[in-house]
Amino acid sequence: MQDVKGLGKRGELVNVSDGYARNFLFPRKIAGEANSQAMSELKNREAAEKHRIETEIAAAKAAKEQLEGKTVRMTARAGANGKLFGSVTAKDVASALSDHFGMQIDKRKVSVEDIKSFGTYPVEIKLYNGITASLYVMVGE
Repeated sequence: MQDVKGLGKRGELVNVSDGYARNFLFPRKIAGEANSQAMSELKNREAAEKHRIETEIAAAKAAKEQLEGKTVRMTARAGANGKLFGSVTAKDVASALSDHFGMQIDKRKVSVEDIKSFGTYPVEIKLYNGITASLYVMVGE
């Protein structure tokens, strides 16, 4: 039911001696007995977690297919020599992706250096652990 240092993490099934379980773990409600009800709850929890992860991976792959290789156009104000007033940051890129593709992407998942002049720049978006999408941002007037 809780993490126990040197023994196991919450939700794990571990073997301990009878005395340790009866005298320490059970009275403090740190652990419960591994009866049939507890085992079926553990299996259900693991199956639900596995399904959640599979769903997230499928959504990330679908988003990658939608974003991969695309170019997002952005406008910015600049001086006469093409140097921007300020810069285009990951927050701006995430906002542009929201406008163009309708998907909410956290600015911390967007990997881009600060863009300080007009041009086309590569952007990496981390959608899930091991799944990244590469696209381009074109900054113009």
